[in-house]
Amino acid sequence: MKHNRLKGGWQGAFPDFRRAGVYPDSPRSRKTPLAKRRASDSTGRMIRRGFLDSESRKDLTELARDGSAAHRLARRANALVLLDDGMSCEAIAKVLLLDDDTIRTWYRLYEEEGIEGLASFGYEGSACRLSEDQQDKLKAWITETLPRTTREVGAWIEKECGIEYQGRSGLIALLHRLGMEHRKPKTVSRKLDPEKQAAFIKAYEDLLNRLDADEVVLFADAVHPTHAVRPVGCWAPKDTLIVVAQTSGRQRLNIHGAIDLETGYTRMLEVETVDAASTIQLVIALLAMYPRKRVIHLFLDNARYHHAKLVQAWLARPGCRIKLHFIPTYCPHPWSASRPKPIERLWGLMHKHVTHNKCHETFRDFSDAILTFLREEVPRNWRLYCDEVTDNFRIISPKDFRILA
Repeated sequence: MKHNRLKGGWQGAFPDFRRAGVYPDSPRSRKTPLAKRRASDSTGRMIRRGFLDSESRKDLTELARDGSAAHRLARRANALVLLDDGMSCEAIAKVLLLDDDTIRTWYRLYEEEGIEGLASFGYEGSACRLSEDQQDKLKAWITETLPRTTREVGAWIEKECGIEYQGRSGLIALLHRLGMEHRKPKTVSRKLDPEKQAAFIKAYEDLLNRLDADEVVLFADAVHPTHAVRPVGCWAPKDTLIVVAQTSGRQRLNIHGAIDLETGYTRMLEVETVDAASTIQLVIALLAMYPRKRVIHLFLDNARYHHAKLVQAWLARPGCRIKLHFIPTYCPHPWSASRPKPIERLWGLMHKHVTHNKCHETFRDFSDAILTFLREEVPRNWRLYCDEVTDNFRIISPKDFRILA
């Protein structure tokens, strides 16, 4: 296909392109809007090689090589020359780090408007296509319904405003301008009670404020790590596929343990089963760990084995130095309502250092790594970990959130 060659070559076609700045892609340039797509953005249309005449190819080649040309403009010229050489849209998109529909859009613009079409798309991309009233209605709809995908948003805009957004990136930019962001809800207890939380915090702070030198405060809990790697996201070279070896994941380690948040000292028992008997074993171990403490204040959750009659009878013995404090299910924590107890933050720290993207070949290797971290690494480097495992409680009120049904 031949296009009229303008006087002055490609520079004469658009002498003011450097002052124009950035040339955004037109959201009208794609035939199928995002809201109606069921498959990928790519179309099956074949672009045959050799569609450029010699003069047009020369102009585009000069434009692609011209270091003074706007980068995006030169890149489009480069794409057309590669298309003329017979490369596919997919291959060019991969080389230029774009999507193949963008390459087709540039080809279509050149077909329709010639070389001038690469510099101007006939509309100002920075201006929002929705009126202020439409934007307000969109914000209200999103606030009320909380759509999960941009496809839902695009469908609503097309239905209510008669405007089609063909590209997901354009919708994302619009949502960001409207003060929206994609969020994953966090879980909270169904029994949030600010008054009970305040009472718990006050009682805990009063205990710390009147704590004598011969008293200590500990937090106890159980954890059951499974012999399996936990894949987590990481930065890596773009062209490198990252994998991690996985084990059967059928064996698990039962740990009943406690931590002193003041010193970082831990006592971690490997047990067959976490129950009333293991609770008593842990208490005995703590008494041996603090032989000179008059009172050991032990904070636990409301697991049934902590309330077992066997445990209560053992603690009722004369001279027992252990005093249990049961943390309510609504106990607040500054980082995560799903990890309310400080020791549960320790379990998260354990997984971060031992199981995230790390495969332990045997169950014994796995168990040794877990127990070594909890028994040795944490106390030895407590100054590095103490800010991640704290008792800095705060009140969590239902009024602070929008709770989904």
